[in-house]
Amino acid sequence: MTLSPARLDRFARHIVLPEIGGAGQVALAGKHIAVIGLGGIGSPALQYLAGAGIGTFTLVDDDVVDASNLQRQTIFTSRDVGHGKATSARRWLANFDDALNVNISDNRITSQNVGDLIAGAHLVLDGTDNFATRLAVSDACVAERVPLLSAAVGRFQGQVGAFAGHLAGQPCYRCFVGDAFDAEDCDTCAEDGMLGAMAGWTGSFAAMQAVRVLLQGVSRFGDPAWGKLHILDGMTPGMRTLTIAKDPACKGCGHLDSQ
Repeated sequence: MTLSPARLDRFARHIVLPEIGGAGQVALAGKHIAVIGLGGIGSPALQYLAGAGIGTFTLVDDDVVDASNLQRQTIFTSRDVGHGKATSARRWLANFDDALNVNISDNRITSQNVGDLIAGAHLVLDGTDNFATRLAVSDACVAERVPLLSAAVGRFQGQVGAFAGHLAGQPCYRCFVGDAFDAEDCDTCAEDGMLGAMAGWTGSFAAMQAVRVLLQGVSRFGDPAWGKLHILDGMTPGMRTLTIAKDPACKGCGHLDSQ
């Protein structure tokens, strides 16, 4: 694959970085990322993922835009209120860069359909807001052998972690949270509140980590750091990093190391 003069000009600030370069930019153009959840994380992440020149997107969200979303979900405007988030996100992408390939789904994620929704993706970015969905996505990523970037945000704290439970010795998201949350929802931002800029920080950091994952083996920036969970603190502010251990008894990925 080669980039046209217009694309070279568009991504010149990336290409001039030796850690990315022309080879990295060409690689990003050939990548497919599935963004699950287009809310406080998926919205700002999508802006920078599209800006990075990733060539193909699958966007999944069954929700509609509400006026209360506009404080942090930056791809939506007042005109989008009442419309589906997936459709509105596709419209934003078309206005931003009509060279991108975009597939959408407004189906609610279940353990039965998620495998089909992420099939063919090089990476899944999960920004959904409940554990049951997150665990279904994680299990599907292991089964489909697709890396997972999981991100969450609430109040003044965010977290972003990279998981590759399909690889020997590497943890999946279920190794991190366990099985107790399969049928439990997370606390919602409607109940707890959220600083809009905190969602932006978490989403943009997730986008940067996604680029790292997608450039593994291509450029110097490509370091996925599997099993690392980054916790972003908006009150201090600061960031710390934890290492997630693989659970040999994990029902999502533990069986793979014994095969």
